[in-house]
Amino acid sequence: MTRETQQIGPLRRHGAANSAIVPRMLHLILYEPEIPPNTGNLMRLCANTGLQLHLVGTLGFELEDRRLRRAGLDYRDLAVVQQHQDWSQFLLRWSGGQLYGLSTKGQKRYDQVAFAAGDGLLFGPETRGLPATLLSDPELTAVLRLPMQPESRSLNLSNAAAIVAFEALRQLDFPSLV
Repeated sequence: MTRETQQIGPLRRHGAANSAIVPRMLHLILYEPEIPPNTGNLMRLCANTGLQLHLVGTLGFELEDRRLRRAGLDYRDLAVVQQHQDWSQFLLRWSGGQLYGLSTKGQKRYDQVAFAAGDGLLFGPETRGLPATLLSDPELTAVLRLPMQPESRSLNLSNAAAIVAFEALRQLDFPSLV
């Protein structure tokens, strides 16, 4: 398994370490996540909704961190998770649909987009959000935002990701979910 892309969970068991990104209904992409419980919560969300989780760049924790394991509970091994060395390595393997960045700097609300199967939802690090280089990346279809009080700085990463993921799933009529 190379450092460029490491697959965790079901993909590792199937030995597909260097393959392209597995087609999924939707992709949740965390760029340089810093807080283990947020990532653990999102592993659990992905396991329960069929989304694929991508961890891109340097992580602020080890994948064996007990806080990550605790937040992910026994769902962690059910999530399809792929780790990418950096943004360029992720893009080399991306063959999905549209890529949407989420940021307080977004001009369009997340509910004003028509999501489609295969789309990716990109979130930045908890303490600083997506860097300007990613916000202006031509690979992004749009930068979206969640409405908040004007004096608010940001929402919790796992909460924001869950809100947007469920809006995308709602638009797709919750495929394969009961």
